[in-house]
Amino acid sequence: MPTIFIMTDSILSKAATMEIPINSNGDSRTAEDDSLEQDLQQVMVSGPNLNETNIVSGGYGGAAEGIIPTSSIKDIRSKSRGIAPSHSATSRIANQPGHYPAPSMHHSNSNPSMMSEEATRGVAVEKFDTMKKWSINTYKCTKQMFSERFGRGTKTVDLELEAQIDVLRETKIKYERILRLAHELTNHFYNMVQTQQALGDTFADLSQKSPELQDEFGYNAETQRLLCKNGETLLGAINFFVSSINTLVNKTMEDTLMTIKMYENARLEFDAYRTDLEELSVGPQDAAAMVRIEIAQQQYQIQKDKYERLHSDVSIKLKFLEENKVKVMHKQLLLFHNAISAYFAGNQQQLEQALRQFNVKLKPSGSDKPSWLEEQ
Repeated sequence: MPTIFIMTDSILSKAATMEIPINSNGDSRTAEDDSLEQDLQQVMVSGPNLNETNIVSGGYGGAAEGIIPTSSIKDIRSKSRGIAPSHSATSRIANQPGHYPAPSMHHSNSNPSMMSEEATRGVAVEKFDTMKKWSINTYKCTKQMFSERFGRGTKTVDLELEAQIDVLRETKIKYERILRLAHELTNHFYNMVQTQQALGDTFADLSQKSPELQDEFGYNAETQRLLCKNGETLLGAINFFVSSINTLVNKTMEDTLMTIKMYENARLEFDAYRTDLEELSVGPQDAAAMVRIEIAQQQYQIQKDKYERLHSDVSIKLKFLEENKVKVMHKQLLLFHNAISAYFAGNQQQLEQALRQFNVKLKPSGSDKPSWLEEQ
């Protein structure tokens, strides 16, 4: 804690009552001045060195940065009296640990931290605007949807296009059933072919080990091998049929249905903004209302253009989908019929010809088996 010095009453009385007369030659020093100066010197000698005394700001236990040397105070007082502080005093103030230079009045606009802060603020504002627009759009669409469901709102309907969309959805469900049954047929028939192959190998082995039944076992082994070969050919045709149906259902039809979903959302937004514009048009026509009507008119036009564009896209895709479906199914159904008929008729040549007709390539028999080197 800094030491506080108290002047004696005699010194204070002298300082308070003395008068400073000025003689003719301008010398203002008197005998009382000399006596006062001696008393002050005695006080200074008896106490600590004021040049080394620190004045602490901020209360007890303050930080070191708040310490100001008394020599600095002397320099400041001298400056206030018009006397420039000495170079040594200025250097001592600048070198103090708690001294901070005055900030420059000219800041560079290219400060990286300021630029980063402005960029972050810009991104935040953009996200806020996006969220605000999304919230308003969601509210309008939800309101329109409930109004249509409870029969209080009007709905834009293209009866011809809606009928085509309903037919497409029903067709997709039926084709998905065909695809599921074709998968099951493929699995069952594959298991049957594997059983025939195993049965033929067993007959062939018994033909060699049973001399008395060699011919009978040999005939059956040859029959099973032929059935197995034809079965592998038929499996190739069925797999080609399944692959084509899968592409038609899960890619072509699904792509069209995704466009239809976008069209239905655009239709809902269009009706929501149309209803909003109609409600504003029948309300008061003051200046503020006219501004809102103009904004609503702009939003309505944007939604209308989007709705008409998707309406055209859906019509075109439905047309091309129907043409593609007829072409693909005509080929696949003909292949499926010819292959099944030839297999169960036992006509191997007709079965192979059906596959060549539709450019169905089969793997060579035994190509899936590892080579002799791979088995070692």
